[in-house]
Amino acid sequence: MPQLSSVSLDQIQAPIAAEMDEFEHKFRQSMRTNVLLLDKIMGYIVKRKGKQIRPMFVFFSARIALPDAAGPLPEATFRGATLIELLHTATLVHDDVVDESNYRRGFFSINALWKNKIAVLVGDYLLSRGLQLALAHDDFDLLKIVNNAVRELSEGELLQIEKARKLDITEDVYFEIIRQKTASLIASCTAVGAASAGADKETVERARLFGEKVGMAFQIKDDLFDYGTAEIGKPVGIDIKEKKMTLPLIYALQRAGWLEKRRMIFNVKNNEGHRERVQQVIEFVKQSGGLDYAIATMKKYRDEALAILHTFPDSASRTSLEQLINYTIEREK
Repeated sequence: MPQLSSVSLDQIQAPIAAEMDEFEHKFRQSMRTNVLLLDKIMGYIVKRKGKQIRPMFVFFSARIALPDAAGPLPEATFRGATLIELLHTATLVHDDVVDESNYRRGFFSINALWKNKIAVLVGDYLLSRGLQLALAHDDFDLLKIVNNAVRELSEGELLQIEKARKLDITEDVYFEIIRQKTASLIASCTAVGAASAGADKETVERARLFGEKVGMAFQIKDDLFDYGTAEIGKPVGIDIKEKKMTLPLIYALQRAGWLEKRRMIFNVKNNEGHRERVQQVIEFVKQSGGLDYAIATMKKYRDEALAILHTFPDSASRTSLEQLINYTIEREK
């Protein structure tokens, strides 16, 4: 199977390059507005877009669900990808307000430049444009899939906030949080792709479960970055500083003695202004095998995703999805 070292994201995207270009145009059109301030902000959002991995999952999933995997994609697939990207962008804008974050992907966040009131309204606008796009074409099946993901994302965020107060998250609760917060959105991408191509319910559910497994692996990889040393797009130890209980730390605490566990929880709860306490937690997790356990769990979800993917007919798009899965767990940021 191709590895990240030999396959770049541009190479993975190559089979759907034309579709991605067309999507980019349609996505920009979906954000057009006559309100000058809003149009300026929409332009800023488009310029700082990320890797576009979610639309890629939509298009590749549509292709593997089509009887003719190399045939033209229906317009519903482009609308589905645009719908997801609009709603996802809205949640990111709102997240930055909730987290009081001034940066997103190395750029100033909307709330940092235009303040919270405008950022909240911008997020609401993006949500409304997504809803309008789906309703204008009677894409109720796609809207149902994406709406469920947004609901779960909100529930996952609130569950994490609730549990962060006591730092009493078990592995089961952690998996539920990341399933809702991250995996549900990637699952909606793969489900929307299959549904937009006219797949039956069983195929759509298979595609959804595939995306969910990928999303679980993706989030565990993101959690592992907290213990790295390279420049990865977020500061090392940021999850610990924000009192987020991730899998490596949960595993380490479960296997610690009472006194050590109490000391580490104290360090997590009272780390503000104490970089040495964050570093102590990082070293504790590394020495306890927390990273090895998280890596093994991430690979388990990767393997489960591949097993589901291989129930679909062999095609260039299926190969690209295999490469995209490897990219998500081998990426360096």
